[in-house]
Amino acid sequence: MKRIGLICGGFSSEYEISIKSAQTIQAHFPDHLECVLIVINQENWRSQLANHTNIDAAIIYTHGNPGENGLLQAHLQMMQMPFINSGVLASALSFDKWYCNQFLKGFGFKVAEARRFRFGSIIDPEELTKELGLPIFIKPTDSGSSFGISKVNSTSEIPHAFAQAFNEGSHVVAESFLDGTEVTCGVYRGAEGIVALPLTEIVSETDFFDYAAKYNGKSKEITPARISELAKKRVQEQAKAIYELLDLKAIARIDFMLVKEEPFVIEVNTTPGFSPASIVPQMLHSAEVSIKSFWKELILVELEM
Repeated sequence: MKRIGLICGGFSSEYEISIKSAQTIQAHFPDHLECVLIVINQENWRSQLANHTNIDAAIIYTHGNPGENGLLQAHLQMMQMPFINSGVLASALSFDKWYCNQFLKGFGFKVAEARRFRFGSIIDPEELTKELGLPIFIKPTDSGSSFGISKVNSTSEIPHAFAQAFNEGSHVVAESFLDGTEVTCGVYRGAEGIVALPLTEIVSETDFFDYAAKYNGKSKEITPARISELAKKRVQEQAKAIYELLDLKAIARIDFMLVKEEPFVIEVNTTPGFSPASIVPQMLHSAEVSIKSFWKELILVELEM
């Protein structure tokens, strides 16, 4: 029986969420494979990976650093260890919200107007609001699960929002507000090609889809989304095109804002949440695909196991 190392934990604020995702995957793992849970943190990652050299392949399910940004992929690649995830370049590019959106913009995809700042930059709130208007979203470019993200409605809130964002990362993006319907699309490469799952519409009880909305029941996640067939088709086609363009692997989730039925890309997630509260399992349920058969197909396609 082949042994698959399921790497979770990581170095970011998403540590606990990553473990919950991995536990859900492990509980529905294909019967013909053995799943070995490998929980890493900043202190033990070298020893944990060194202790599991007898695995045949890996699935990286650390949300954030060091998996979703491509660092673990690079490490495994140098060890000549097969893995199911998107590669180093695709992971690193998609993990940085600003760079990824600017890259996609160059290929004709619509994104919000944005500015990027590094830690220590001089930030002029008045100039920023003149350029981007209000409200503005301020977020770390390389964090997930809405850690460090703020929606600011006045110029006076901007310094505090930047301080929160810089607590999560060394680079921060300020984005103009898109007034529309938020939807997200799960995409994966199946045996018959790239598959777009049913869309989920996100209706948050909080000011935006923040951590409380995602994980503390403060949102309605409606699958399938209550949008027109035309908008659904546009989102799914764009999601599949982005998946192909970025050379993504396994499962990804691409978030959009629909503005007058026109999709604007919000961000690309190469390791989307897979806990019981996460969106992708809801999409699979709507598509009448079991979690076990889903992972069996992913592993067959990506690892030929």
